[in-house]
Order: sequence, then C-alpha cells, then structure tokens
Amino acid sequence: MITKRIIPCLDVRNGRVVKGTNFQGLRDVSSPVELGKYYSDNGADELVFYDITASAEGRKLFTDILTQVASTIFIPLTVGGGINTLEDFDRVLKCGADKVSVNSGAIRNPDLVHDAARLYGDQCVVLSADVKRVDGQFRVFAKGGREDTGMEAISWVKKCVSNGAGEVVLNSIDTDGVKGGFDLPMLEAVSEAVDVPVIASGGAGCMEDFVTLFEALPKVDAGLAASIFHFGQVKIPELKQLLSEKNIPVRL
Repeated sequence: MITKRIIPCLDVRNGRVVKGTNFQGLRDVSSPVELGKYYSDNGADELVFYDITASAEGRKLFTDILTQVASTIFIPLTVGGGINTLEDFDRVLKCGADKVSVNSGAIRNPDLVHDAARLYGDQCVVLSADVKRVDGQFRVFAKGGREDTGMEAISWVKKCVSNGAGEVVLNSIDTDGVKGGFDLPMLEAVSEAVDVPVIASGGAGCMEDFVTLFEALPKVDAGLAASIFHFGQVKIPELKQLLSEKNIPVRL
C-alpha cells in the first residue's frame, strides 16, 4: 500500500517564512533555511516552498534563499511562486527543486502545464489550485488568493491533469489557517475527478484532522500544513505514530 505523505509548507515573503488566515494577515515565523532543515531532520516526507507574493508583485521567485534551502534538506522539494514560463521551471530546478508548482502562471497560459510536462515529465509538474466557494460553486483564484478568475475549479483541475500535471495541491481558501479541519467536500470532489495524487492543504488544526482526512478520503495522498508544524502544535514524528496506530500507512 502506498504510504501517505506529511508535507510542511513554507510560505515565504521577503526571504522569511510567514503565515496568515484565509490568505490574509501574514505574520513572521522563521528562516526558511532553518525551518526546512528542521523538517528534513524530523520526519517530513517532502517540503513545499512557496514564494507567496512573487505572482502578485509580478517578479521572479527568490532563488538565493531557495538554493540555500535545497542544499540543506534531504527530502523532495516542491517550489512555486512566480512560475510563468519554461525558463522559470528551468531556473527553479537548477536551484535544487524536484518538482515545480504552477498556479497563476497556468491560469494566464494554459499551455504552460502541457509544455512543462512534455519537457520535464509529468512527475515534475504540480498544479497548485487556490479554491474558494463563490455562489455555491468551487471557484479558482489567482495571485495568492487575491483574484477570482471566474473559473469552476473541478473542470480546471481536470483540464490541467489531462495536459500533464502529475500532482494536484488543493488549497482551500475557506479553511486556510482556520484550524477547523481539512475541506473534505472540496477534496472529495477533486480526488474523485482525477487519477493523479491529490494533496490536501488548508485547515489542519490538530493530529486528529489528518486521521479524519485519510480515513474519510482514502484517495487523498498527502496532508500539507504550515502553522501547526511551525508553531509546534503538532510534531511530525508524533503525528506519524498516531497515523500508524490507526492503520494509516506512513513512513516512520
């Protein structure tokens, strides 16, 4: 049986890890280099690094910090933020990323997913979808959750997967930072629609939320969180021990 992955997320702004609620009210947490090494040494299966204001500010991702993070960790690294061209893919991969996450760049240029998958392989291309309920519909948002694209989320995700996205990170804006549990209805809709790994993001508040996630939605491959790991409310070795005791397969 494929093991479930536990993935901490570093939201980076101006070279520092920050965290907010519903994508708002960001506050400083730590150095991404120090935090990345901590997670690598303490049982994380992968690490996600988002330069969260690159797209909104119309600039390229900070590669100096990224290179430092990549050089100090020994787990797969997914990187996103300001990824708009194949050259951005190339630059980030050369800094040490294993996978590249696209969001606003794919919305602006739907061919980006297809072209990157053809060049680097499906396993390298991760679709990061920021989704929020609007008038009873799951709607795709761009620019770090700031801009409603008007696109329905499930059809958008299916289109990107058919174009070659090898993994989907589903970020629920409704539950982000609220710590009331993952957005199970939204995750179920996406995981039923595609046959690639789906990573749940947004809403984890305690270890039991991960148990609920994997028991309720066995198709979901991984749980991603930020603040509960950053602030020590949940320690990854303890979380994995609990999951193992609940007969949820994890790498101990």
